[in-house]
Amino acid sequence: MATFGVIISNRSFFPDHLVLTAREKLLKALDTWGHKYVILSTEDTYMGETMTYDEAVKCAALFRAHQDEIDGIIICLPNFGEETGIADAVRMSRLDCPILIQACDDDLDRLQLENRRDAFCGKLSLCNNLYQYGIRYTLTARHTCPVDGEEFHADVEKFAHICAVVKTLKNARIAQLGARVMPFRTVRYSEKLLQQSGITVETEDMSEIFADVQELKDEKQIAEKIAEIRAYGNICCGISDEKVEKQAKLIIAIENWMKNHHCQASAIQCWDSVEANYGCAACLAMSMMGEKGMPSACETDVMGAVSMLALLKAGDVTPIYQDWNNNYGEDKCINVHCCNYPANVFTEKPEIANLDILATTLGTEYSFGALKGRVRPSKMTYLKVSTDDRRGVIKCYLGEGEFTDDPLDTFGGVTVCHVKDLNGLMKYACKNGFEHHVALAQTECADILEEALGNYMGWEVYRHS
Repeated sequence: MATFGVIISNRSFFPDHLVLTAREKLLKALDTWGHKYVILSTEDTYMGETMTYDEAVKCAALFRAHQDEIDGIIICLPNFGEETGIADAVRMSRLDCPILIQACDDDLDRLQLENRRDAFCGKLSLCNNLYQYGIRYTLTARHTCPVDGEEFHADVEKFAHICAVVKTLKNARIAQLGARVMPFRTVRYSEKLLQQSGITVETEDMSEIFADVQELKDEKQIAEKIAEIRAYGNICCGISDEKVEKQAKLIIAIENWMKNHHCQASAIQCWDSVEANYGCAACLAMSMMGEKGMPSACETDVMGAVSMLALLKAGDVTPIYQDWNNNYGEDKCINVHCCNYPANVFTEKPEIANLDILATTLGTEYSFGALKGRVRPSKMTYLKVSTDDRRGVIKCYLGEGEFTDDPLDTFGGVTVCHVKDLNGLMKYACKNGFEHHVALAQTECADILEEALGNYMGWEVYRHS
């Protein structure tokens, strides 16, 4: 559900009934679709329209009064509309949010003076004015459409997710818990470039998290978290109650820190300091936060956390973070991680066990907490956001593909990915200095991400196809 500022425009020599009918249909449709709205009443202006400069002033003042509620603006053109009044209202509102422009269809048997709209033409004039003002906007799938039809319904739902991505990222707080592992220069990033986009990174040393663990005294809370862990996945044989309790305390400490610092996503130093100095892996804590809508990226990859948060808001599906890892035939590859995926992404309830490769060097006694399983076959969207410090920009690549059910005999959290022209994507990533990590979600939402990140966030976007 979103809250929209709604502007109904008019042009004085067009029939009034077109405005009144469009207003009634649009508001009824938004109610039916589960959204809220802020709009001038018919007492505020004639028919609740925004046409003259004085009406634009009233509309702008109303929107400013509700700026904390409004996620985006919908502009409805029942007829040609008064483009200057709309542009002035948007500019004076000072709302920095996405804008959707809808224009009503003319009926070919109703082109007489008493029914003619000309919104097809008016939309061009409105977009021209907004472009002159430097105001960014989103278009409906078709140039004109019924204001209460399923086509516009799809436009509004897509727009609501665009608004969610933009609103979240422009106010995001990302946690970096722990230092970058020394050799992992691939996860370097620019806090300053992120801050320019409204994204704040809050950092904490893992020693402080371990200190918080030592302060935990609430036995009831610890017992409840242990029960939550046992219900969350199948703990493999040979894991002691002491190790499960260690995990429970670590999860509580991290979740408390996230809540106290108002962070929506995190990137955590998952090895090997956590294992060596605390005695277990951080994967399970990250997985359980992801399941609750707080995505967490491995290896202090803050840009991974940003990518996952954007995917979450675009698709309403919990994302995962993987490596593009092994070749697997034409246009397919194996993606894998240790892993920290949310439990709902697997084909079945995951196993909670020791790390695989890392346990060979760290020791199994320090490696409990990784999830094991196969990612459920589905459509998918992938996204990787990166700060390009050399050029002073934030850039990303994205696209759609699928998780397949191809046979795969390996360990960890695994999947086979199918991406059209995968070799071309790998060439693009290599030539443009992208990292080996990628965020993926079991849905198709590339259109939403492309519009939100490119048009509104102003990032460089490469859409692979």
